[in-house]
Amino acid sequence: MFDNIQMILDGLFVGGIFVLAAYGLALVWGVMNVKNLAQGQLVIMGGYVSWWMGTQGIHPLFGVPVAAVLMFGFGWAVYKLIIRRVIGKDLFTSLLATFGLGLVVEQSLNLAFGPGVQSAESGYAIYSILDGRVTLAGIKVISFFLCIVLAVSVVIFMKKSRMGQAIRATAQDARAAKVMGIDTEKVYAFTFALNSAICGAAGALVAMIWVIQPYYGIPHSIRSFVIVTAAGLGNLPGVIIAGLGLGMAEFYSGFVFGAQLQQFTVVGLLIAVLIYRQIEMARHRQVVQ
Repeated sequence: MFDNIQMILDGLFVGGIFVLAAYGLALVWGVMNVKNLAQGQLVIMGGYVSWWMGTQGIHPLFGVPVAAVLMFGFGWAVYKLIIRRVIGKDLFTSLLATFGLGLVVEQSLNLAFGPGVQSAESGYAIYSILDGRVTLAGIKVISFFLCIVLAVSVVIFMKKSRMGQAIRATAQDARAAKVMGIDTEKVYAFTFALNSAICGAAGALVAMIWVIQPYYGIPHSIRSFVIVTAAGLGNLPGVIIAGLGLGMAEFYSGFVFGAQLQQFTVVGLLIAVLIYRQIEMARHRQVVQ
């Protein structure tokens, strides 16, 4: 029983970070129709910002806003150099371009920081509850609440700000938004930059509660695709439920099947979700006909 409670709590804490990264992917996918295979690599980049600050004597928690700002600028530059050239192209083009971007980021991080596994030491205490049978790491609790604050902030921004309204209008109908005077090119650039900033903040939290390594980006990308595919575009409550559920499922699988098969669960869930979506689409076509 207490092992179950421990895994549920750990899954929820990590799942909150999955939700952040997945929401960023849903933004890019829904607004620009770009399937970003470099999503996980952007998360790892943010993690290295937090880890590097820790090595310089700065508390890695300050890496969350710093990573968000730096990754926003990086995302804007990447959009201008690469992403704007694949908007409106076929699916294969955007997948190939973002996959190549992910490889470049991985190799750059490897050259800069080496292939070793790193973790940012937060220094927060670990607390025991239920007579010491369940532990709560202080940094995990703080990270979870920071995820909530960041998610709520993004939602408020999307609903209340002029740029947020422009993003939503562009997602609904880019051509109509352009006719109404919205600079869709600026909206696309801001959307991708915002996604990069969200990934940067999520990665900074990952570095403190988990581990980072230059080639750990692919699992994070797969997790984001599982969540967004399962929840559907524009379904924030679904993204939250799917992200938290994935976090708990991953920890349970690691306990039941062993850590070596933990990633297998994520890939298996992606395949299961894709099969389910295909079945639903086939049923829908039959009803329409």
